[in-house]
Amino acid sequence: METIILFAPLVGAIIAGFGWRLIGDKGAQWLTTGLLLLVCILSWIVFLGHDGETRYVHVLDWIQSGTLDTAWAIRLDRLTAIMLIVVTTVSALVHLYSMGYMAHDENFDDEKESYRPRFFAYLSFFTFAMLMLVTADNLAQMFFGWEGVGLASYLLIGFYYRKPSANAAAMKAFIVNRVGDFGFALGIAALFFLTDSIRFDEIFAAAPELAETQLTFLWTDWNAANLVAFLLFVGAMGKSAQLFLHTWLPDAMEGPTPVSALIHAATMVTAGVFLVCRMSPLMEYAPGALEIVTVIGAATAFFAATVGLVQNDIKRVIAYSTCSQLGYMFVAAGVGVYSVAMFHLFTHAFFKAMLFLGAGSVIHGMHHEQDMRNYGGLRKKFPYTFWAMLIGTLAITGVGIPLTTIGFAGFLSKDAIIESAYAGTAGGFAFWALVVAALFTSFYSWRLMFLTFFGEPRGDRHTHEHAHESPPVMLVPLGVLALGAVFSGMVWYNSFFGHTDTVAKFFGVPYAEAGAQGAAADHGDEAGATEAAAKDGKHHYVFAGAPGEGAIHAAPGNDVLTEAHAVPKWVKISPFVAMLIGLVTALWFYIWDPSMPRRVAETQRPLYLFLLNKWYFDEIYDFIFVRPVKWLAGALWKRGDGTVIDGTINGVAMGIVPFFTRLAGRAQSGYIFTYAFAMVIGIAVLVTWMALTGGAE
Repeated sequence: METIILFAPLVGAIIAGFGWRLIGDKGAQWLTTGLLLLVCILSWIVFLGHDGETRYVHVLDWIQSGTLDTAWAIRLDRLTAIMLIVVTTVSALVHLYSMGYMAHDENFDDEKESYRPRFFAYLSFFTFAMLMLVTADNLAQMFFGWEGVGLASYLLIGFYYRKPSANAAAMKAFIVNRVGDFGFALGIAALFFLTDSIRFDEIFAAAPELAETQLTFLWTDWNAANLVAFLLFVGAMGKSAQLFLHTWLPDAMEGPTPVSALIHAATMVTAGVFLVCRMSPLMEYAPGALEIVTVIGAATAFFAATVGLVQNDIKRVIAYSTCSQLGYMFVAAGVGVYSVAMFHLFTHAFFKAMLFLGAGSVIHGMHHEQDMRNYGGLRKKFPYTFWAMLIGTLAITGVGIPLTTIGFAGFLSKDAIIESAYAGTAGGFAFWALVVAALFTSFYSWRLMFLTFFGEPRGDRHTHEHAHESPPVMLVPLGVLALGAVFSGMVWYNSFFGHTDTVAKFFGVPYAEAGAQGAAADHGDEAGATEAAAKDGKHHYVFAGAPGEGAIHAAPGNDVLTEAHAVPKWVKISPFVAMLIGLVTALWFYIWDPSMPRRVAETQRPLYLFLLNKWYFDEIYDFIFVRPVKWLAGALWKRGDGTVIDGTINGVAMGIVPFFTRLAGRAQSGYIFTYAFAMVIGIAVLVTWMALTGGAE
C-alpha cells in the first residue's frame, strides 16, 4: 500500500505529461485526479490504522560507494503518516479544484495549445517529490525529494511563462532556495563525516556523542551537534520561507492559484518544519541551534504579520499569513514541543488551503481581479465561497471557547503553540511576538473578509455585474477542507497536545511516570508540572527511551509539553483577547468608519510605506547582493571575456599567427642555394652544440 501511495502520482505525471495525446486532455486530468484521490484514501487508511510503531518498506538498493550504502526505503512512523494525509488530501482536492479553475485560462489559447495536461503533470510530479521527501529513510533520499519539490515549484510558479513577472518569480524562488539548500547539503556532508552514515537511525543513535564532539569549520571550533543542526535549519529556512530567506514566497503568487494552495500553503513550505521535527533526536542535543530556531520563528511570525496588515492583493495577504504561521510552527519546534509543531502543520493545511482556494474562487468569478480594493459586497455573488472563507477566517484567527478544547482548528493548535512558547521561554520574546502576531493575524484576516464580501461594490462595474459563483467542481474541495478547518483540532487535540502519555502513545515514543525509574526521575524541574498534573487527577509522565525510539524525541530535561498545560490562565486567554482586539479594530476600520484606513495611512505614512514595501528587504538585498553581482558579471563579461579572452584569441589569430606566417613565407624563396645554406647553418649549430656538451644530455 505504501509503495502505491508513493509511486501512483509519478505514474500519473508521466502518462499525463508524455501520453496525453493518446488519452486526451480530459483523460489526463481525470487520470491524475483519480490516482490522487486513490492515494488520498490509502493515506487516510494508513494514518488511522497506524499504531505508532516505526516500520520500514524496502524499495530498492540505491547508492553504494565505499562505506556509503543507501537503500531507497519508506520509513513509516507517525510523522510520515501525518504528512501523507496532509500532502495527498490537499493535492487530491487541488487536482479536483484545478479541473474547474484551469478550464479556460486567458493566458493560453485553447484552440492552439493544450496546457492542462502539462499543468496536471506538474502537480502530480510535485506530489511524488513531496512524498519522496516525507517517506525518506535517509538524508540522500530526503534531499532527492527536497530538490524535486524545488524543481516542481519552479515549473509551477513560472507556468505562465509568457509573463515576465512569472518567470522572474520562478527564478527568484529557485535561487533563494538554493541558498538554503547549500546549508542543507553541508549539514548532510557533516553528518556523514561525523557518523559515517546518512541513515536516520544511525544518526539518531550518535546524537548524544555529537553533543560532546568539537568540529573545526571556517577556522573556528564548533560543537558538532549545534553546527549540524544549524546547517539543517538553514535548509529549512529556505524551504519554509523564514526571515532572511522569505522573499521568494510572496512573489510565488504569480503562479496559478491552485499552485499557491498546494505548494505555498499546505505542503512544500511545511517541509522545513517536517525536517526539524524529523531530526528532533539531533536537535534536542543542540540547544544553541534550537534557540536560533525559536528566535527566527518568532521574528518571522511577527514580521510577516505586520506586512500582511497593508497588502492589497488577496493572494499576497494569504501568502504573508502562511509565512507568519510557519514561524509559529518553528517556535513550537524550537522550544522542544515537536508534537505541537506538527499539530499546527496539520490543522493549518486545511484552513490555509481553503483560504487560498476560496481566494481563487473569487478571482475566477471576478475575471482574475486580485486587488481587494476593487471588490466589496460579494457575499451575495459568492455565497458558498463566502461561507467557506468565513470558516477559514474563524479557524486562522483562533475562534473558540477559552479554557476549553472547543473551537476551530486554529484556535486549538495556535493556542497550544503560544502556551508552549510561554513555558519554553519563561514568557520571553517568542511568547510576546506570537501574541502580537495573533492580533495582527486577526486584523488582516478580517480585513480581507470585510473588503471582499462586505460594503459597497468598488472597482469596475462591469466586472461586478458579471461576477459569478464557481462551479461545483471548485466548491466541493472547499466543503471538504471546511470540515478539516472546523473539526481537525478538536478531534486530534489530545493526540498532539494532551498529557505526555497520550502524546507518547500517538507518536510511538516510550514514556514513564516521573520518579518511577531513574531515567525518568532526572527529567529536570518538574515540580510545577507535577502539581498541575495532580490537580487534573493525572499521573505526571515524561518521555523516555533513546533517540530514534519513536517519531519524535524529547531529551532528558525537556518537559515543556507538561509545563505548557500549567501556564497561568491569562496566558491561555491572551490569544483569544488578541483575536478580539484585531476583530474590533478591523470592524472599526472597514465597517463602522471606512475612511479610517486612509487617514491612518496619511498620518503614519513612513510606517505605512515601511510595511507596504515589506520592510525593504528586497531593496536591501538588491543593493547588497544583486547590484554587486551584476557589476561583477558585467566586469567579467566586458573586461574578462571581451578584453582578455576575446582579445587574446583575436590577437593570436589576427596578429601573432599572421606575423609568423609572413616570416615563414619569406623563407620559402624557391631557390635551392637558400635551402642548402639553411642546412649548412643547421649542421654547424648541431656540431657546435655537441662539441660543447660532449654529446651528453
